[in-house]
Amino acid sequence: MSEQSSAIISKVWGMCSPLRDDGVGYGDYLEQLTYLIFLKMSDEYSKPPYKKDTGIPAGYGWADMSNLKGVELEEKYKKILEKLGEQSGILGKIFKGATNKISNAAILYRVVQMIDGEKWVSMSSDVKGEIYEGLLQKNAEDIKSGAGQYFTPRSLIRAMVRCMRPEPMKTIADPCCGSGGFFLAAQSFIADPENYSLDREQKEFLKNETFYGNELVGMTFKMALMNLYLHNIGDIYGNVPVTLGDALLTDPGYRVDYCLTNPPFGKKSSMTFTNEEGEQEEDELVYNRQDFWTTTSNKQLNFLQHINTILKATGKAAVVVPDNVLFEGGAGEIIRQKLLQTTDLHTILRLPTGIFYKPGVKANVIFFDKRLASAERQTKEIWIYDFRTNIHFTLKKNPMQDKDLDDFVACYNSENRHVRKETWSEENPDGRWRKFSVEEILKRDKTSLDIFWIKDKALADLDNLPDPDELAGDIIENLQSALESFQELQEQLK
Repeated sequence: MSEQSSAIISKVWGMCSPLRDDGVGYGDYLEQLTYLIFLKMSDEYSKPPYKKDTGIPAGYGWADMSNLKGVELEEKYKKILEKLGEQSGILGKIFKGATNKISNAAILYRVVQMIDGEKWVSMSSDVKGEIYEGLLQKNAEDIKSGAGQYFTPRSLIRAMVRCMRPEPMKTIADPCCGSGGFFLAAQSFIADPENYSLDREQKEFLKNETFYGNELVGMTFKMALMNLYLHNIGDIYGNVPVTLGDALLTDPGYRVDYCLTNPPFGKKSSMTFTNEEGEQEEDELVYNRQDFWTTTSNKQLNFLQHINTILKATGKAAVVVPDNVLFEGGAGEIIRQKLLQTTDLHTILRLPTGIFYKPGVKANVIFFDKRLASAERQTKEIWIYDFRTNIHFTLKKNPMQDKDLDDFVACYNSENRHVRKETWSEENPDGRWRKFSVEEILKRDKTSLDIFWIKDKALADLDNLPDPDELAGDIIENLQSALESFQELQEQLK
């Protein structure tokens, strides 16, 4: 992170303490920053040398409030939020339902003056992006998780993009895009001159036509729009690259070249209704879509089916999934068999624990390429990289970094993944990179893809136990994970 970015993040985040003392949480603060920074940037764009029509009505812009104090500032800010929420395009989407969460007029004034002191438009998109991403990460660290949504480690996102190697003039979807992390990493990769030399048409396509996103949570949706806007993705007057709503409800109609995503984990979808006796009941939410292979209330399995739908006939996907997707019976087995039949499910990355903000999360990345309809099974072999056994990360003391995934990216061999070499052998049983034929997979109970072979050193040799704090963390994670599993089971049995 640059010194400029760090200094501004420190300044912006330094306002949190007085805000929290006043009852304003990190998420609310980030929301207000989204509104205020957008207003300030729009003001800068309206002036020379840009002189853009920003779409903000006269009397409701940054200049109309930035010099006010006290009650006058509060009242004006409230009226601006209400007015902009009535507008069309990206303005209306960002400000819809917006309210002022900073009730202390003195603190609101300080935040406004802090933002007013920076030239946001003249900052590079990298710096603005770093600032906003830094704040998003700090917020994720604070709230840990919410509504089953986990902040995807940026190092993992970048590794997935490095493996996929998205090309210019091709489309990319994330049906549960959060704050837009996968889009930003893909944009950075495509725009990197070391990867591609883009002409004007390719740059325009990257900005306005590459990305298709969906987000269920309203505030996260607004943050995504702001984050993309700060990174020069989309246009204030053009099509908004992200839509708000449940991606699983229907086939959106578009087809894309790539899908990079981390669907929400957590409990199965359900809806609450009132029965004939007037009592509240819960019913599992099942998506009855003709394009799905089977019906299930498991959100992750539904997202896999949805991703299969939105991919072009030659599309490619990299998807973060929890362990249960690899071994669950019933609908899980049906979907795994369909993937093996109709796609080339060629790679699985087993992720370590300790990289998500929610303890005990056990996840994987599955990579598959869609194929044209054929009676022949498309998956011939599956390569698995065990990045979990004997691997220990923590969010604070030992976070996962880009370099930690370099070996996997090298083994993946995106330049020509058909030329790969196992690191596992009879002579090297601890090799992390191993292939399995589809025939071996099909013989496994429930066509399970939950495969591991490396011995856990902590179990095999007491002398190799991890540090006490690591061990304690692992125990806590496992207990929490087990407790959640039991809670889910209990809810299903009600």
